[in-house]
Amino acid sequence: MARNFDDSARTPRRRRSDAPQKLPETPEEGVVAPLQEVLDGYFPQARARLREVLDDPELRPAFGLGLEAARARTTAALEKVLATGMPHGAFRVDQGGTGETGETLTGIEMLGHNDLSVMVKSGVQWGLFGGAVSNLGTDRHHELVSDLIELRALGCFAMTERGHGSDVQSLETTAHYDPDTQEFVLHSPTASSEKWFLGNAARDGRWAAVFCQLYTPDQEESHGVHCIVARIRQDDGSPVAGVRIGDHGVKGGLAGVDNGTLMFDHYRVPRENLLNRFADVSPEGAYSSDIESPNARFFTMLGALVRGRVTVGAAAGAATRTSLTIGTKYAHLRRQFAADDTLPEKQLIGYRQHRLRLIPRIARSYGLQFATNLLIKRIHDLEAEDLDRANLTPEQSLDLREVEAHAAALKAANTAHATDTIQEMREATGGAGYMAENLLTVFKADSDVFTTFEGDNVVMLQLAAKELLGGFAREVRSFSNLEMVRFGLDSFGGVLRRRTAPTP
Repeated sequence: MARNFDDSARTPRRRRSDAPQKLPETPEEGVVAPLQEVLDGYFPQARARLREVLDDPELRPAFGLGLEAARARTTAALEKVLATGMPHGAFRVDQGGTGETGETLTGIEMLGHNDLSVMVKSGVQWGLFGGAVSNLGTDRHHELVSDLIELRALGCFAMTERGHGSDVQSLETTAHYDPDTQEFVLHSPTASSEKWFLGNAARDGRWAAVFCQLYTPDQEESHGVHCIVARIRQDDGSPVAGVRIGDHGVKGGLAGVDNGTLMFDHYRVPRENLLNRFADVSPEGAYSSDIESPNARFFTMLGALVRGRVTVGAAAGAATRTSLTIGTKYAHLRRQFAADDTLPEKQLIGYRQHRLRLIPRIARSYGLQFATNLLIKRIHDLEAEDLDRANLTPEQSLDLREVEAHAAALKAANTAHATDTIQEMREATGGAGYMAENLLTVFKADSDVFTTFEGDNVVMLQLAAKELLGGFAREVRSFSNLEMVRFGLDSFGGVLRRRTAPTP
């Protein structure tokens, strides 16, 4: 079992000269192959391609580097990722991609086994920035899509602000349309409107997908949050006039990701930079949308970006499985406490308490991986249908809402499991686990923020609960009078049994 989680896992190094030199015997191939086949899920070819490159020294996890060296190393790694072809699956064929969404999501998950900085940087470039342009834009944005796929246009996803994270509808950045010049004027009116925690912003990003309140001359109030692509740096890396860029510097982890800030000072961008799949502004300044309700329009736009939440949870699960592999191998190597002087010391895995630290978490990892595999397959199938999100049928709307709730719940479950398990493996490997070269402290630091980005876990669980309650209400509304009576009696009987605790 100890070799089966992923090919990229390592065994902790020890500093003692009397350390056992022999690994436990490898399980029979007849056991390994079926287990791997089941765990690999619906896109095993994507996992196989990534396994071929994860041992590349430039894609192995790094530690102890200075900030600039770590960032440069991570940026260079994107070329290696692009060479696998994995990013192309996130984009439609007419955009220069392959449309194999499931392969890309699975590939980004696999990066989580190795280096979470590379995973996050890839997710920002092709998942968040690329997903915004490709899913919210139209034909007039295809050239930018082609450039970002091939890394000719590095970009950031400028949604979160200093004053607003989960509450996206209340973002403060504004975009006022000027019909005289046919330009949008991007502006950060308050200190709390500063764009915050943006990957790719501090060093590499040349573009930003900016989420902002949209205003046109024909209406005094905002049309709600929309997305505009804006050039933020020149080719030489200097900021363009009207854009102020900040650097978050050293964080608790993810040293290879250049998180930074953006503010706009009446910065003008062409009208065509509005990502106009769901709403548009004419040259004269007239606003139009096929989705009349502002709330429906907002949630339709956000629903097209659910993939980022999926990859965060999936990659957290991958880092957890690698950590469990390290902990399990160490438990077979480390020996201590002989019963008497005539007997050898006992392996850690031989102690019941130590097995309880490992096996339930391994089982939970398996369960979460199966659930994640299924979620990725559902998203792949839905996107393959090329749904008209502006004119969904009621059944399609329910399917999408259910998938979004599943993504939220699994993101919370995977990342909470990662936080618990990686820490447990650090403790279960003792001093060896505290050595950076054995990666557990690296995974712990890098995965910590996964519980809050792409949606705080508390909010994610509330979102999932809301959908479950909504589904329950829809089911109850469909009951006949007789079914409603039967349901009430069954429910009352269940409550009575729990409250009175009658014996069998």
